[in-house]
Amino acid sequence: WTREQARAAMSELCRYVDVCISNEEDAKDVFGIEAAETDITGGKLNKEGYKSVARQLADQFGFERVAITLRSSISASDNDWAGMLYDGEHYCFSKEYHLRIVDRVGGGDSFGGGLIYGLNTYEDEKMALEFAVAASCLKHTIGGDFNRVSVSEVESLMKGSGSGRVQR
Repeated sequence: WTREQARAAMSELCRYVDVCISNEEDAKDVFGIEAAETDITGGKLNKEGYKSVARQLADQFGFERVAITLRSSISASDNDWAGMLYDGEHYCFSKEYHLRIVDRVGGGDSFGGGLIYGLNTYEDEKMALEFAVAASCLKHTIGGDFNRVSVSEVESLMKGSGSGRVQR
């Protein structure tokens, strides 16, 4: 697709979306909405700018929630990884993880699946976001497209157990 074709198709589909999941480039490339004072290639993300992106997306399409993954690229193998969630009134940001990437494929899917699980499991939306980011973070350390971690492993990382030690 060209960007114009993507915009036309996605604008139509977005009318049926309750929870929009995006990344730092999608809103800009497809809808022309970008975070102010952000340099994706330089690894500089402005969290305040992403609040505006989420609000604009929600206002334009009527989304109940907008989740955005936030990647700061240090190198091809090292990234900082976080996320944000907007519910139409409140914004929350996850903690940030430093990743040594094994495979990026499936990282976004793991975030999306983790967010769906989190929103259906936790009453607190921040916890749902933390689950999504932790699940995606762990997926970046696994080769292939499938996230092979358990809920308890994700929750362990959420609680701060990022030592890499075997948990028994």
